[in-house]
Amino acid sequence: MKEIVYADFDKVEIRVGCIVRVEDFPKARKPSYKIWVDFGEFGIKKASAQLTKLYEPAELVGKLVLAVLNFAPRQVADFMSEVLILGVAREDDREVVLISPDREVPLGRKLF
Repeated sequence: MKEIVYADFDKVEIRVGCIVRVEDFPKARKPSYKIWVDFGEFGIKKASAQLTKLYEPAELVGKLVLAVLNFAPRQVADFMSEVLILGVAREDDREVVLISPDREVPLGRKLF
């Protein structure tokens, strides 16, 4: 594992957002959803996420998540993914568990 210093970590804009919309994404290579996340003052950003094994669209709406906001946008099929929603794989990388704050926090707040 490569060691980093705090200044490296501080460059990563990991912020809290609330999922406001979810759609199936049949054009993605792997089973995925199109997700819209509200980051408060940073606006609503789009993401493609492989969460279909553990989550239904209706249960994702309203969920707080952590995401990296300062990655370059990435084209996934016909959808531009603007942020990376963070999660942890269970055993085989096919089941992703989302990372969420355990208390309500203002949207857009930075992880530190």
